[in-house]
Amino acid sequence: MNRTDSRVGGVSGAGRAGRVSQAGRVGVNQPALRSHNAALVLDLLRTAGEAGISRPELAERTGLTPQAVSKITARLRAEGLAADAGRRASTGGKPATALRLVPGAAHAVGVHLDRDELTVVLVDLTGAPVAVRRAPLDLGAPAETVLTAIEREVGGLVRELLHEPSGAGPQRVSLGVGIAMPGPLDHLAGVPHRVTGHPQWDGFPLRDALARRLGGVVVLDKDTNAAALGLALRAGAPESFAYLHLGTGLGAALVLGGALHRGARTGAGEFGHQTIQLDGPPCGCGGRGCLEVLCLGAVARGDVPEAARVLGAGAANLVALLDVDRVLLGGRLVDAAPDAFVRGVGEALGALAHRTGAAAAAVPVPVPVPVPVALAGGGGSAVAEGAAQLVLAPVFGKEIGRGPISRTIG
Repeated sequence: MNRTDSRVGGVSGAGRAGRVSQAGRVGVNQPALRSHNAALVLDLLRTAGEAGISRPELAERTGLTPQAVSKITARLRAEGLAADAGRRASTGGKPATALRLVPGAAHAVGVHLDRDELTVVLVDLTGAPVAVRRAPLDLGAPAETVLTAIEREVGGLVRELLHEPSGAGPQRVSLGVGIAMPGPLDHLAGVPHRVTGHPQWDGFPLRDALARRLGGVVVLDKDTNAAALGLALRAGAPESFAYLHLGTGLGAALVLGGALHRGARTGAGEFGHQTIQLDGPPCGCGGRGCLEVLCLGAVARGDVPEAARVLGAGAANLVALLDVDRVLLGGRLVDAAPDAFVRGVGEALGALAHRTGAAAAAVPVPVPVPVPVALAGGGGSAVAEGAAQLVLAPVFGKEIGRGPISRTIG
């Protein structure tokens, strides 16, 4: 284990133990929960930025005693995760020293396994990308071939950043590796199911196989869920939104009431395989007339407005069912024609609001306003950056499982 690994050892435990909801982000002065408390302190250091935050402020905002805060911050400083950020102006007593997070003290890796491309990103403790690598990928190749490609690109990226000699190995990654790929899959077991077009992945223990190769923590989730997690952790993110991803396939992720919604069997978000044309063309999933096959078919014919219209029809169904606050669009095909897709989906949601308003015209209620549509942003590495957050977010006490994706204390 190298120096970076040892610095983060206690923090990784903090992430696992420090999951708290928006309603209960307070510290507890018990030794058994010091990992939970460290996560709260780390999150406040992160959100304070370069200006930092003083120990008295940390105590006030976490509810911890000054003694508990002093012990936690001393340990974080010793591990290289926190540093001085200057002194606060005196209010009559001794000026308080502010502390800040050291972003480069540890890193996480995010990997996006698309059907034809592998993207690997290295992020620092703030989630900011430090380096990105891309390589062609055939997701239909034998599993060992795909694993070798991941190992090669992750190892190369880490060596590039840390100036490690060839052969040092990707186990140098300090926090771990988040893997995002098309679903459906079981994120708890770390096992893909019948990925559309690539059913050979069904039941393959991808997470555990990669953990053995990479020598560290590996987390697996759907590409859309990873991207939505990254979006939900942004400042000002809506409490409820749908993220629609149009690339080599069509999928969705749902954040409802501040929580990433996975469903009872972790299969929520298979948006592209809802049937909207009963006698439509066959889809790779085995159905007919699915949104995905109709949308991708229109793109293949060069009819982007039709693809946007089809995507809009699916988005309108989703909004009518779940009443989300916003629809965010991403994926390489959206990025290639952003205005057309935003316009097409926006028109569909506007028509939905008009129909809803007409139906309710006899009752004295406000006229429905169309649900806003916007680009998710982040470019070609958005999914990979979200995958890195699968590993990084729990370090700061962010809930990424069944409960709310908590943000700043206070």
